[in-house]
Amino acid sequence: MADFTATVYQNEFLPDGGTDVHAIVTVNCAGAGAAGQSGSGDAGEIIIVDTSGSMGRDGVQAAAYAAQTALDQILDGVWFAVISGNDRAQLAFPPSAEPVMVKMDPYTRQAAKDAVSRFYADGGTAMGTWLRLASRVFATVPTLSQKHAILLTDGENQHETPEALTQAIESVTGQFQCDTRGVGVAWQVDEVRRIAQALLGTVDIIPAPNQLAEEFSKLIQNAMSRGVAQADLRVWAPQGAEVLFVRQVAPTVEDLTSRRAVINPLTGSYPTGSWGDESRDYHVAIRLAAKAIGQEQLAARVQLVLGDDVVAQGLVKALWSADDALTTRISPEVAHYTGQTELAQAIQDGLAAKAAGDTATATTKLGRAVQLAAATGNEAATTRLRKVVDIDDQETGTVRLKRTIEKADEMALDTASTKTTRVRK
Repeated sequence: MADFTATVYQNEFLPDGGTDVHAIVTVNCAGAGAAGQSGSGDAGEIIIVDTSGSMGRDGVQAAAYAAQTALDQILDGVWFAVISGNDRAQLAFPPSAEPVMVKMDPYTRQAAKDAVSRFYADGGTAMGTWLRLASRVFATVPTLSQKHAILLTDGENQHETPEALTQAIESVTGQFQCDTRGVGVAWQVDEVRRIAQALLGTVDIIPAPNQLAEEFSKLIQNAMSRGVAQADLRVWAPQGAEVLFVRQVAPTVEDLTSRRAVINPLTGSYPTGSWGDESRDYHVAIRLAAKAIGQEQLAARVQLVLGDDVVAQGLVKALWSADDALTTRISPEVAHYTGQTELAQAIQDGLAAKAAGDTATATTKLGRAVQLAAATGNEAATTRLRKVVDIDDQETGTVRLKRTIEKADEMALDTASTKTTRVRK
């Protein structure tokens, strides 16, 4: 059985009149086991592959090989299916006119590989139809408690309206998790990131088709290592308090605030998806009514919940003090992740300004990103930023946009903008 622990990092001391409490809650999981083997229900996996005309013969062959590699990583006993997508979605395996899944075993694995080998490039791109079919396929197995998909595309979603894609994403949100990947440089990061964020997944660029197989293999291995099918973060705050936000801040920045489900008037629940042996950090901000000097209050109770069972808990506290040495103390963890969250937004805003032709704003925002990356020790972000800007001074964020920027480098910076580093101890 999985073992969860929660640790709270904060400065609980508030000055006279202070109202806002910030805390980082680190949740660790050990002994998660493998997908579908915890006894809490079955696991399901769907591989969604873009087979539109823009993939071309070589691209589709590389995607087929990657899908075959991924099939090798799906554990025996896990329910699975393969969808090929262009301007419509088709169930490539199992061969059926109606949505269906089958359990993985040596026979179905080979049959699925054979079906995938027959992929060919044709048609347009309508990712909303792919997501809707995946939802219908998952729904055919009532015993599934863990539902995960990987989605690969190489182009823009040109064959359905933006509104249709939005409606499709909204219709499947909460039904399954999905990691998304774009191959090459002709796809739109914002478009694919919307899918990943709504479905509690990740987004990344695969620059070349020959890198597909390795990435697919890693994605499925990761999914198969998550033996906890579904967990929720539950936040209680006292009467009169306001939950300002709840964010996952490691390993990536994901704002969960709008996903709140009401448990009771004082308690909200936020989805976190499936878990393996891993650690995640959450930033919780609470606004309280100010109290007199010397008084203290429980500001929040943060719990990780499996079903109805509380498996880990952290307490966020508030204590009003007149001691400036205490109230001005900054929690290193809170400061670090506040900077990391701002870093992600600065990168995305800077690249958006660059795309709009606003060089001044792009330079300012990306300069701020360089400054934040250096201050928070995010060396990976600094390395990616160096491919987009020439850095004159990291500490002040003085930069110049490069005259020539590889599109793949720009997209890599964009997709990785939400990846964070842990606090340096």
